[in-house]
Order: sequence, then structure tokens, then C-alpha cells
Amino acid sequence: MHHVKQLINGEFVDSKTDQWIDLTDPATQQVIAKVPQTTDDEINEAVAAAKEAFKTWRKTPITTRARIFLTYQALIREHMDELAELLTSEQGKTIADARGDVFRGLEVVEHAAGIANLQMGDFVENVATGVDTYSIWQPLGVCAGITPFNFPAMIPLWMYPMAIATGNTFILKPSEQNPMVTLRLVELALEAGVPKGVLNVVHGGKATVDAICDHPDIKAVSFVGSTNVGHHVYDRASKAGKRVQCMMGAKNHAVILPDANKEQCLNQLAGAAFGAAGQRCMALSVVVLVGEAGNWVDEIKAKAESLVVAAGKDDKDLGPLISPQAKERVERLIQSGVDEGATLLLDGRGISVEGYENGNFVGPTIFDNVTTDMQIYSQEIFGPVLCIMRAKSLDEAIEIINANPNGNGTAIFTQSGAAAHKFQQDIDVGQVGINLPIPVPLPMFSFSGSRASKLGDLGPYGKQAVQFYTQTKTVTARWFDDEASKGKVNTTISM
Repeated sequence: MHHVKQLINGEFVDSKTDQWIDLTDPATQQVIAKVPQTTDDEINEAVAAAKEAFKTWRKTPITTRARIFLTYQALIREHMDELAELLTSEQGKTIADARGDVFRGLEVVEHAAGIANLQMGDFVENVATGVDTYSIWQPLGVCAGITPFNFPAMIPLWMYPMAIATGNTFILKPSEQNPMVTLRLVELALEAGVPKGVLNVVHGGKATVDAICDHPDIKAVSFVGSTNVGHHVYDRASKAGKRVQCMMGAKNHAVILPDANKEQCLNQLAGAAFGAAGQRCMALSVVVLVGEAGNWVDEIKAKAESLVVAAGKDDKDLGPLISPQAKERVERLIQSGVDEGATLLLDGRGISVEGYENGNFVGPTIFDNVTTDMQIYSQEIFGPVLCIMRAKSLDEAIEIINANPNGNGTAIFTQSGAAAHKFQQDIDVGQVGINLPIPVPLPMFSFSGSRASKLGDLGPYGKQAVQFYTQTKTVTARWFDDEASKGKVNTTISM
């Protein structure tokens, strides 16, 4: 049985723990590896290595750091197929979706290679006679990242490349449910030239999370995951004096106006609602049909019925959910929708895939006549379940979305520029798509979820990540020549 290793001070090492977590193939329930619950001593060792490495890494020329990430992105491209297959084996998503997972992380690595342009400070000459003022963006020290199971390549790559490129060292805790592809990416980072101690990996569940939140030598924590855990991380790490960002749960809506391009809209809607088996924080889980678009329900159902559920490696449309517990939860929420009076148009329960009878499969599921007081609306299902609501006007649709506490992403489908402009202006959601269902920005921008979907002022990757992983130091300088040094004592604040 393969035992997943830790990375401490540049070495992949076995844990001395007596607590191991089963890593299972979601399509078969076969145990494919054992993941350690990293011990407190091992976590302390990793942090100590990162703290020591910071002393030299922070002074490494920025162009040297940039070149490492140029090499790193080339290595990720070279190993794309290997990474996608490994990801699918432990996470369950299709090969095509796994490649997309890796590629979206790769884009952040490419952005990190431009750090010399991103980490520039400001300079003003002669703010007073002979006085110059300038700001410099300096790294914080040891930073940490806690990542979820649903994007085991992309989300770790949101974190440690930007943290390391800005001169910090890093402690990464990947999801204990699928850390193998993350570790392979870390191996490639070392191959690209990341020095020992600069990047370290520890494993486990709540105990490891709490240790990261509490450790006095960790200066900042980045988290992506569920709302409950995100609140725990934010509260605990903030109380320990750390800088914290938490990207959390969502309930993303798409508004469909009657003038939308129907075929394009329906195809994108089905992909965004059911792709990755709905296990995306940016999945479109609610569609609000405005006016005559309410007549499109049968066609939405037909699109969903055309999707094929299979093991991820077979590269069809939907793979399994991550665990039996996830499947049980999704099926329980589906039943709650039935019990609370929603109209079940398509039931994805009871799916059996030949050859994978023990897999965690749930097929596309659609509810109509959903109301805001139902559990299927108020909770993030994190499965392939689409809720259909109706609105008489765009204003009413906007009111529905703005009343929801979450603000991760939303979209509108229309051919009206005026309607799209009104929507983007009036909607209280951090990321807006116009005829585009999953509006996750490219790395030159920042992931900008809002309201209950986010804690902390700054998002991961992009410009905001550079701010998150650095502190501004402002220097005011005057250099005296011999004549000026003959001046008298000045007891005022004037310069």
C-alpha cells in the first residue's frame, strides 16, 4: 500500500504518525493510498524549515525567483497528461475536466513568472526639500495554504506560486481526500529550482488545520473550502494575529432572459450546472427563468438527460462524487426537495455504472418550482442538482439573487446590452458573467467572491494576492552634503 509522504526541508519523508487516512478511488471505493495525520512535531519541523529558508529566500533576486516559475510552467505543460490521469484516479472527475483543473492552475504559475512587474513599489522625488519617499512591498515570512478536494491542482497553484514568487516560504496542507496530484506538482516545483525549505507539505484533518492557525511563526493563511470550516479558520487564525483570506461556499444563480441565444445558453447552463458532478464552488446551481424563458424547462431537462455518467477515466460527462458521505448528503437534500414541495423533473439518484457498482454516482437532477425557504435553495448542495425558479422581470430576478447571503458568482444570458449593463451594476455578487456561466477571472485579475462567500479583504492570485503576501514599507530619506550638515536643531514636524 502506498503511503503518501510529507515534504519537509526539501525531503519527501514518511510520517511517524500512528493515524492514517484512507485515500479511496471514488469510482470503486478501492483504497489506493494511506495519508498521514501529520504529527505536531512534524508540523513544527516544517515551519522551522520554512522560517530558516526565509532568511535567504527573501533576499533572492526577484528575477531569479521569476525564472524558477518560467521553468515550472514548462514542466507542468510537459507532464499535463500524467497530472490529469493522477488527478482523475483520486478525485473522480473526467480526464478533460482534470486537464482543465491543471491548466487553470498553470495560468497562475505563468502569472507568477511576471512577479518583477507585479511587486513594484512607488517613488516620489522631493516630497520636501532634498527628501524622497518610496514604498517597497516586502514578503511576510512563513505563509500557509489549506486547500479543498474539488480542485486539487488548481487551488494549490493559486496559493504557493504567488506566495513564493513574492519572497515568502510556504506550508501547504492539501486535502486529505486527494493529495497525490498536489504532491506531484510540488515535486515538479522542486525540480524547477524551488530551494529546500521554501515549500513544505503536511497532511491531515482538523488537527493540522488548527496547528496551522495557531503556530506563532506562520504569518498568513489562505483557505478555500466549505463555509463552516472557513469561518473556523478565519476566526482562529485571526485571533492568533495572522493575515487570513477564506474563499467559501456559494449559491450561484444564472438569469435567463427570453432574448438569450437559446441553444448556446442551454448548452452552457447544462455544463455549468452538472460538470464536475456539481462539485465546484462556482457551479450554477440555480437558474432564474424570466418571463417567456419559463417555457424552456423541457429543453433544459433534455440537455441534462443527454449527459453520460461514468467513471472519470472513461472521460464522459460526469464522474462520481468524492465520497460515500458526499453522495449520501446530496441524496438526502434531493429528498428534502421532494418533501418540501419542489417539482422533481429529473432524479439522479440510483445511478449504477457498469463495472463501478460501488461508485459514488449521482446523475443530473432538476427541480422546478423551487422557493427560497427550501433546503435545496438555502444550502450549497455540491452535487449535480439544478434548481429552477421563475421571475416576471429582470428586477425581480435581481432581487432574488441579492437576497441570497452568498456572493461568489452569477451570470446573465441575454442579447440586450442594456439588460446586461443593468445586471452588472445592480447585482451584489463579486463575480459576474455575461453570456458566460462560470466567471472565474484569469490570473491578471483576482478571484473576487463577496459577502458570505468570502472572509478577508484580499482574494487569491492576481494583484490582490501580491498585496496579501506582502507588507508595505515606506521609506522617507534625506542625504546631507557637508554644507547642509551645519544646520541647527529642528524641533518642529516641518521638513
